[in-house]
Amino acid sequence: MKKSGMYIIALAAVIAITAGCVYWYNSATAELDNPTTAVPATESTTAATEAPTEATEKAEEKNEPIFTLENYPKVDASLAIHPLVDSIAADFLGVDESELNFEYTTTRSSEVYHNLIDGKVDVIFAAEISEEDKEYAKQQGVELNIIPATSSAFVFIVNTENPVDDLTFEQIQKIYTGEITNWSEVGGDDGEIIPYQRPTGSGSQTAMLSLVMKDKEIMTPPTSQVQGDMGELIDAVAEYDNAKNAFGYSYFYYVNTMYKRDTIKMISVDGVAPTIETIKNGEYPIYTNGFIVTRANDDNANTAKWVEAVLSERGSKIIEDAGYVPVN
Repeated sequence: MKKSGMYIIALAAVIAITAGCVYWYNSATAELDNPTTAVPATESTTAATEAPTEATEKAEEKNEPIFTLENYPKVDASLAIHPLVDSIAADFLGVDESELNFEYTTTRSSEVYHNLIDGKVDVIFAAEISEEDKEYAKQQGVELNIIPATSSAFVFIVNTENPVDDLTFEQIQKIYTGEITNWSEVGGDDGEIIPYQRPTGSGSQTAMLSLVMKDKEIMTPPTSQVQGDMGELIDAVAEYDNAKNAFGYSYFYYVNTMYKRDTIKMISVDGVAPTIETIKNGEYPIYTNGFIVTRANDDNANTAKWVEAVLSERGSKIIEDAGYVPVN
């Protein structure tokens, strides 16, 4: 090959190398000027920029505490509402329920009302007030503010061995007036009906009289058939020697959640079974409420704040998440 040809080849190589360097320089400069076109994201950068996790979103959406232990009002509650009041306190205080150490009245609703009327507590969450407790408030010169806050079903229970699954409202009335005394009269086996009751002044007895018996007089039961504690009544229906013949009543949440027993069942009334759905849509015929109650002359700002918060959208969510049914 002639020398002139070698020079031409060498020159071409130099030009190519120079052009490549210029192209690399321009590309690098463009990347620096426009970072979004830089190297593809690695796995770590993808993780850092992806959407927040569900846990993160929930943490961001969590409501801030609205009380401290020092300014939280004194609250008492009927037995069937204790779990709900704990859930409310945990949310409003921003703590876990295991950190709470509240003391509630664990017997009859009447004692809960007396605690409020006597000024021992600021607010109560309770079943319907009895006529006796209304009279007690009147005697003490205390006016009460009574506000519906939860919806509930008043339910009737039998042992699972009892073939009866449904009764009419009228049949239930007649059982408790003493007109119907044998299960065979309402489609069951031949056997005496043992209708249990609660003591006067208890929330469930007050509901039984006002919601079910209405203008009919309830029979006076033998002492052995009056159960002081709601759990004792359920146990009597579930475990008593003649449990198959037993009949009793309570609140839906208490039977379905708090004191659930494998050997009892809630019966339908007029063909409608008590469920959260039938309570919400009003199909179940024996409907009642849980009430927030305060003293009308209470000027405690924290009490008013608590009531307002329970009745708010936040409070309704707490009620629903706890397995109860809010009124709104």
